[in-house]
Amino acid sequence: MTNGAATHCPYCALQCAMTLTTPAALTPASRPGSDPVPGQPPAEAPLLDVSGRDFPTNRGGLCRKGWTSASLLNHPGRVTAPLLKGADGVHRPIGWDEALALVTTAVKDTRARYGADAVGVFGGGGLTNEKAYQLGKFARLALGTSRIDYNGRFCMSSAAAAGMRAFGLDRGLPFPLADLDSASTILMLGSNVAETMPPFVQHLQGARDAGGLIVVDPRRSATAAFTSDGGGLHLQPLPGTDLALLLGISHVVIHEGLADAGYIAARTAGYDAVVRSIASYWPERVQSLTGVPADLVRDTARRLAEGSRQGGSYILTGRGVEQHVDGTDTATAAINLALLLGLPGSARSGYGTLTGQGNGQGGREHGQKADQLPGYRKITDPAARAHMAAVWGVPETLIPGPGLPAVQLLKSLGQPDGVRCLFVHGANVAVSAPDANAVIAGLRSLDFLVVCDFFLSETAAEADLVLPVTQWAEEEGTLTNLEGRVLRRRRALAPPPGVRSELWIMTRLAQALEAPSTFSENPETVFEELRLASEGGLADYSGIDYAMLDRGEAAYWPYPAGSTGTPRLFLDAFAHADGRAVFTPVTPRRRASASAGPADAADRAGKPMTLITGRLMEHYQSGAQTRRVAALAEAQPEARLQIHPAAAAAQGIAEGDFVSISNGRGEVSCRAELSTDIRPETVFLPFHFPELESANRLTEAATDPISGMPEFKFSHVWVRPGAGNPRANELPASELQKEGAS
Repeated sequence: MTNGAATHCPYCALQCAMTLTTPAALTPASRPGSDPVPGQPPAEAPLLDVSGRDFPTNRGGLCRKGWTSASLLNHPGRVTAPLLKGADGVHRPIGWDEALALVTTAVKDTRARYGADAVGVFGGGGLTNEKAYQLGKFARLALGTSRIDYNGRFCMSSAAAAGMRAFGLDRGLPFPLADLDSASTILMLGSNVAETMPPFVQHLQGARDAGGLIVVDPRRSATAAFTSDGGGLHLQPLPGTDLALLLGISHVVIHEGLADAGYIAARTAGYDAVVRSIASYWPERVQSLTGVPADLVRDTARRLAEGSRQGGSYILTGRGVEQHVDGTDTATAAINLALLLGLPGSARSGYGTLTGQGNGQGGREHGQKADQLPGYRKITDPAARAHMAAVWGVPETLIPGPGLPAVQLLKSLGQPDGVRCLFVHGANVAVSAPDANAVIAGLRSLDFLVVCDFFLSETAAEADLVLPVTQWAEEEGTLTNLEGRVLRRRRALAPPPGVRSELWIMTRLAQALEAPSTFSENPETVFEELRLASEGGLADYSGIDYAMLDRGEAAYWPYPAGSTGTPRLFLDAFAHADGRAVFTPVTPRRRASASAGPADAADRAGKPMTLITGRLMEHYQSGAQTRRVAALAEAQPEARLQIHPAAAAAQGIAEGDFVSISNGRGEVSCRAELSTDIRPETVFLPFHFPELESANRLTEAATDPISGMPEFKFSHVWVRPGAGNPRANELPASELQKEGAS
């Protein structure tokens, strides 16, 4: 074991720096797999101590999840051998040789019967760069399939699409996070960083001290609460109206002469069309559409303009405004506003989007997405295909074309022309995907499902075969944080004997399937190939290697060989051929009804409410990890529906009562939490919990036509009193048989 491994937190994209050390009382003999030693800690005691490490993003701080992260390394529920599901539905251990043979046979049989695209891969934004890269290569060359996508489609896809069309390049924050420290004004839309990445909050303090923190959220979230006592403004729009709000702010900027005319003329294209597109969004009309007072719309525009002339202004977007069927257009409206004010590419101002998953940035750059090849190359670009064919040493014709984005991929499960054999890596789609009942039904209809995980997650529980894989502190690799900075993950201890790295698994399966090219279980070897694969692409890592990262050098991509990297993008030019950023006119589209009401007409009394979903401080994503941490589960043991007291009173609901939340896709039952921090027509449900508390049983699988992002943040639901505690061990069959609404 290496004592004092310098690494990074396994959770969000802030990637807080930490040091892992062996507890003084924990001798090698007391580790799992050894006989107990009298007087030594039991195996359940944390194998490693966690301490915060000084780093520009977290400055030594960690959140509750980070402090408790090591407790999962020897959790009693850890999967430490391949598990095969029997005819009785029970998973039992088998050997690795048998497991790999079963997978190989399943793939060969599926391809022979249905074709290569009947094999699918669903990846994750928490995989290291090396695993994400090799997974894309494995899917396309070893499996021969185009059917690969990943859970980042649920996270960053709308902001990425907006960034690509505006700037020609997508990097979450195109500047170091520490640049926010000196800002006098920060507009944050749809992100609750105080709970989702708490150490981030210190970077907002300068704007708050200047009275310039502006938070847009239908709830008075913990982040919105920072605007009190003169800290700034909280704008509380109706869910789904952020696009109209941004158009209203832009209207004020233009019509009050606050736009940066010199910047617009010198560095942008398409300004006149945007002016025409927002002409009808004057503040009073925007107030009628969004519920945000016209005076606050004007005040926001003026503060942003003043900040851009003084200490600096930044506009930041998050999932709250992006996880919609018009998420790309909403993110585009935020970029248009930033361009009007001359923020992107400025040394003191900017626009950025806050990546959520640990490797949400790097995970989308190197081949997991259905439409991309490594280096952020388009899979339909002949030059990109030729480059990858040369790196992989295969004919270009062996590289499949574009596949299906995540929601379409999941809808195809078990269908006649869809995926019949599925690999899942680093994702828990049974909880995290929209219209979860339909997704679980799809998983159960597969001929073969193999899941790589370290716990028996809700998705792994559906698998025919579960393959145990390494956790973060047991592996080497790299990740790319929300700033586009490439970081080193370092191994601090050996994994349990029966556990394997996903690189090892892919390498062995590629050999068994007689795949072309080469595959490696060594992370540095894979990274060296990734460097070659990314060279010349938008996300160029060719100038980065393990040695420089181990020396602590900052490495922001693009980092071409021979350069010093790019901490701040667009200072001289944008990534379009003419060097200009592009304004794209956008206007709200009328939403199709997001409600398919209950069949029982008696349940339709009153109006449906709007459900929004999100995170709690104690939990992360589907909760498959954090719900297993005792301290976190004790603090937040169950889902609770946040509802305004007036709305609750109208239904006869009191604090702590069980309530039923339903629509045509499913039903959730949990306790009510009454709060004036939410709008009266809106309810909020965290998405970390499974089964009868699973928020995504209610969300819609409708998607943004550009990005493929699902509509997570706007669902019509009916809320009524429930009957007692209905928590169950599995979903009712009647729910699983329902078809998801489209």
